[in-house]
Amino acid sequence: MGFGDLKSPTGLKVLNDFLADKSYIEGYVPSQADVAVFDALSSPPSAELFHALRWYNHIKSYQKEKASLPGLKKPLGKYGPADVADSTAESKDEDDDDDIDLFGSDDEEESAAAKKLKEERVAQYEAKKSKKPALIAKSSILLDVKPWDDETDMAKLEACVRTIQMDGLLWGSSKLVPVGYGIKKLQIQCVVEDDKVGVDQLEELITAFEDLVQSMDVAAFNKI
Repeated sequence: MGFGDLKSPTGLKVLNDFLADKSYIEGYVPSQADVAVFDALSSPPSAELFHALRWYNHIKSYQKEKASLPGLKKPLGKYGPADVADSTAESKDEDDDDDIDLFGSDDEEESAAAKKLKEERVAQYEAKKSKKPALIAKSSILLDVKPWDDETDMAKLEACVRTIQMDGLLWGSSKLVPVGYGIKKLQIQCVVEDDKVGVDQLEELITAFEDLVQSMDVAAFNKI
């Protein structure tokens, strides 16, 4: 298992394809598996690698919480497609002086307190997941996603937006709406579960495609 060399374009392409139908490296919540792969990258994926860039920006938002994310950090060869071998470690050994910690902190052993906190969070998550709420609050949101100019590839912009996949998020219909001077904005509908997906979270993920997206606004918000 592995992604090849994650410091190379080929390895990043394998990571992008792997994340095409996944939000995380393992499971349905951020974990030490995501931290391990994130730490192996030397720079953010390019805008063409939609899935990898979406995942990268999402995991980066957990910078201050990485030690408390659930799971145990394993070698890179324990993650990824089964038919690809990991070679990132070999590339790293050849040039240790160029190592970069993208989280901005030393890779030290977790303290006993951090491990305890992690175990408690896992237990809380499992307990929450096992409960079946009588009513799930949902909202219908209409988003306006504005490009930089009239030369922006709007089909590509919409494709990027729809790569954002989260538990509690369902994309709906969309259309292009003229805003003037030949520029069109993407108006796209989605339904979210209120306790799982927030507008701020959607804005952060959508505007992460900064080469295509200038801004995102809420055009309509209705409780279901």
